[in-house]
Amino acid sequence: MGRQSQTAVENGEKITALYCRLSRDDEMQGDSNSIRNQKAILEKYAVDNGFRNREFFVDDGYSGTNFDRPDWQRLIAKAERGQVGTVIVKDMSRLGRNYLRVGYYTEMFFPDAGIRFIAVNNGVDSANQQDSDFTPFINIINEWYAKDTSKKIKAVFKAKGESGRHMANRAPYGYMKDPQNKERWIPDEIAAPLVKAMFRKCMQGFGPGWIARELREQKVLNPILHAKVRDGKISRQEAEAMPNAFVWSSTYVADILRRPDYLGHTVNFKTYKKSYRTRGVYLNDPSEWVIFENTQEPIIDQETFDIVQRIREGRRKKTFLGIPDMLSGILYCADCKEKMGAVRQGNRRRELDHYVCDNYRRKKAQKLCDGRSHTIRINKIEGILLHAIRRVTDFARAHEDEFITLIVKKSRKAADKALRDAKREMEQAGKRMRKLDLLIQRLYEDNVDGKVSDERFTKLTATYENEQSVLTARMKELQAVVAKESETAANVNGFLSIVRKYTDIPELTSEIVREFIEKVYIFHPEVADGKRTQKIVIVWNCIGEFNARTLDAENEQA
Repeated sequence: MGRQSQTAVENGEKITALYCRLSRDDEMQGDSNSIRNQKAILEKYAVDNGFRNREFFVDDGYSGTNFDRPDWQRLIAKAERGQVGTVIVKDMSRLGRNYLRVGYYTEMFFPDAGIRFIAVNNGVDSANQQDSDFTPFINIINEWYAKDTSKKIKAVFKAKGESGRHMANRAPYGYMKDPQNKERWIPDEIAAPLVKAMFRKCMQGFGPGWIARELREQKVLNPILHAKVRDGKISRQEAEAMPNAFVWSSTYVADILRRPDYLGHTVNFKTYKKSYRTRGVYLNDPSEWVIFENTQEPIIDQETFDIVQRIREGRRKKTFLGIPDMLSGILYCADCKEKMGAVRQGNRRRELDHYVCDNYRRKKAQKLCDGRSHTIRINKIEGILLHAIRRVTDFARAHEDEFITLIVKKSRKAADKALRDAKREMEQAGKRMRKLDLLIQRLYEDNVDGKVSDERFTKLTATYENEQSVLTARMKELQAVVAKESETAANVNGFLSIVRKYTDIPELTSEIVREFIEKVYIFHPEVADGKRTQKIVIVWNCIGEFNARTLDAENEQA
């Protein structure tokens, strides 16, 4: 505020508010709408027409479709305190491009507050009623312009996204824009190793919250400040002196752990806006994403990424000791398919002792697994898994060709069975849907003939249509199963690449478990002739369900 206008307000004299606004879209049109040009026009008009106590209000880089602008809010606050006598803008579009909001201010707020409103280039002056009669039409045209501009911008971004170019303004943490080609992303030599470390920690059983705390303790700059230091906008010392310099959120870490970008892909259309009037951005369903593979150097390999996604999908809370459970999200009850959790044996013991079906622990849900706990001791299951991993990896290393033949044969047999079962169920569902169509048709005819009341007709058709909806959804699921089993088989080479990473496995670790195993089904122990037995089924990464004991027979033949 100039000294003149400040003194005038103190003396009770109202100010003349000269309002300027420029959006990013307006910048494309050259200098005609620039802030400098607007100021020159408003200053000249105010001086030529004798308006005193002038004060500029400037919003540079703000859209006209919303009114949450800093200096506009400052102007309105002064107006509400009775400090504004006149508001002058270059044209109506500078006030805004939402005709309902603009109309509210020009037709209601300003008149009620006794404020004169002038739009210089439109010839609008609220002191002259005839000049203001056309104002509503100007507002509508301005909103149409905003809507039309929004459509054009969307079309440009859509074309850019569908061409495989990056739509994001900034590269994700771990990457940076290539100084020689801004369209290309390259690994950030400082951040990329940290991204790899985050994935590695997740494979070891640590969640996003733990990883975020570790980054804070190691004084790793948050992504925004890291980018500013890297790009030379501020010094490392300046960044470290800022509040929250080392703050990482678990949400941000979780987002890093699920981004396909780190595989070296370009992922577009992850977000969308509902309307050009709103500022909110919403997440698109992954099915709406458009992915272009191998567009930049990968930071994370596919196997690691897939393992982390499985871990995140089956994530569990930490144990009561605050320690990540080595088999967290890996063990499942064979009956109810619920995850199993590690618990103590008795309240006085602090060591985790055994795993129990989570549904069994929730007494109200015990019936889901026949009221059986499926208990297994931690040291026992860990020993079984270590032995199975060693047995499979030793055989695969020593007899690679035989292993491939064995797995492919087993995989094809399982796929053929799944294919037959899915096709059989699809055929039964198809027959039932055709029958329901006939039932609905007959029901309609009976209703027309008066044989079935309207109430009965409505109730029965609703029941039949609901069943049809369920069958339709199931048919889609089965079609996906048929397509998958028809096209894919076990990824034996993928499994062998994991085997080759380990020359020896001296002990079981969370990382090794997640490298080799997708999930383990634990059956309830059975007792026969005084002997306790317990069935365990291991589902391996890449090759699916496989009993390691079958390798004993193969070894004897080899």
